[in-house]
Amino acid sequence: MNIGATIDCDAVRKFVEGQPNVVVARTNKFTCSDPGQQVIKNDILELDINRVVVGACTPKIHEPTYRAVLIEAGLSPYYFQMVNLREQCSFVHADKKERATGKAKRLMTAGINRARELESVPRKEIPIEKSVLIVGAGIAGMNAALDLADQGINVYLVEKEPTIGGKMAQLDRIFPTDDCGI
Repeated sequence: MNIGATIDCDAVRKFVEGQPNVVVARTNKFTCSDPGQQVIKNDILELDINRVVVGACTPKIHEPTYRAVLIEAGLSPYYFQMVNLREQCSFVHADKKERATGKAKRLMTAGINRARELESVPRKEIPIEKSVLIVGAGIAGMNAALDLADQGINVYLVEKEPTIGGKMAQLDRIFPTDDCGI
């Protein structure tokens, strides 16, 4: 369901324009598209915007897209706030446009207020050692160790008992092949 079919997007935009610290508010049918992303990028660069709030679809799908736009524009990706108008307004108030529009205004206000408090998080890369610790040298532990070692991963295999093999090593013969357990 389209957000615009349930929410009066122009009314929400006009409401948002009147909020403190809002530099620009726009409506766009496909903000996640390349042209929509370019509008956001241009606004950041030309209007010296330091926070971005987008009211649209689910952040699960589109939040990484918008964060990448902020990075391209030279802004921290953590200065972005997404407001989920589709699932939280359009879907739940599909037959009540006035209620959906009112809720959209409240959610956008919350998003704007949250954006004011956002801080940049320093990015730090930490070297990792490609290794794994396997606790238990029974059949499962040994098979896991062999599979991981075959992939080039350093394996540390730990067993609390004095011997490896677990219960299998204690068996004389194994059904149905009559193989030796050890």
